[in-house]
Amino acid sequence: DPIITRTTPPPLPQLRSLAALGTMPALLRQLSGLGGCTNPIRLDGHRTEHHLNQDTGEIGRILHHLDSAELPAGHLLVRCNNRRVTRCAACAETYRRDTFHLITAGLRGGKGTPEDVATHPRVFATFTAPSFGPVHNRPTGSAGTVRRCRCGVRHDQDDAALGTPLNPDRYDYDSAVLWNAHAGLLWRRFSIYLRREVAKRAGLTQRAFREYARLSFAKVAEYQKRGAVHFHAVIRIDGPEGGDTSPPAWATVELLTDAIRAAASRAQVPGPVIDGRAHTFVFGDELDVRPIRGADFNGGQELTDRVVAAYIAKYATKGAETATGALDRPIRLIAEVAQVDISEHARRLVRTAWALGARKDLEHLRLRAWAHML
Repeated sequence: DPIITRTTPPPLPQLRSLAALGTMPALLRQLSGLGGCTNPIRLDGHRTEHHLNQDTGEIGRILHHLDSAELPAGHLLVRCNNRRVTRCAACAETYRRDTFHLITAGLRGGKGTPEDVATHPRVFATFTAPSFGPVHNRPTGSAGTVRRCRCGVRHDQDDAALGTPLNPDRYDYDSAVLWNAHAGLLWRRFSIYLRREVAKRAGLTQRAFREYARLSFAKVAEYQKRGAVHFHAVIRIDGPEGGDTSPPAWATVELLTDAIRAAASRAQVPGPVIDGRAHTFVFGDELDVRPIRGADFNGGQELTDRVVAAYIAKYATKGAETATGALDRPIRLIAEVAQVDISEHARRLVRTAWALGARKDLEHLRLRAWAHML
């Protein structure tokens, strides 16, 4: 039976049947605790709480007994807590709000973080993937006017062709899938190099650096329309004990920006050899690093704490399906892909991930389990 919530009203016949049972008020009370979750998890079982004598350890009388079968819905219902907006808008919104408040606290203080943290050097950086082949895009001029794509068309911002290859048969699907699979490791390599680059610019060894400063990160992965991951990150220099301590005088936004660019250019991850071709994964050439509260965001709009927090929170609830129209759940058989309503570009990415996932030397990447995530 479908779960009925305030965001998914039931058909009238079902509503009449529920009303006839006389349990509607109790059912509504149970559902109200789900916060609008449209895909709650059903749990079956029972739990009994007894009084415990702290002196003797003797188990005494029953304090509370819960049997899921006796609940109005016939199950114990708990929120799915899925952060994907395509799976559960209510739980995704809760996650987005929590993320917004968490990032805001890290930028301006609050929720246990001192307000002085707002004076620490911090930047908002975007790291992109390299090119895997030309795609349809929407280039703009300095005045914001839309220019023609390489295909000769001025694409509308909602054009389904955006992000798809100009020549699918020459697009490097293998590298695109493998880059996504190694993006997390590439970020970890970058963070290691960044600490080294900051320490070098401060004239310190790695060990000595820990006594003077600490780097703090808050990042989120976003899928571009072409299906490639890129990272948005807030990067901050704190004192040696974190946000509670002031950074040293040499810690500036300029030093941090320079170190980020150097670390991003050095970071790389060796990949597998596919059909005689060795893969190495690096970031793309487009690296954007901007000081928070600088006046160079979105064509002159000030890059404030709230703008950054809202931006990161927005993408924390979106997956590949939002950008590319791909799947938002795992697949069990590759034949399923032929039946679902997704773009041909997304279909080829999923099929490529599935094919590569059959290789023994790549099984640690679990590409088939994550094929829906490209």
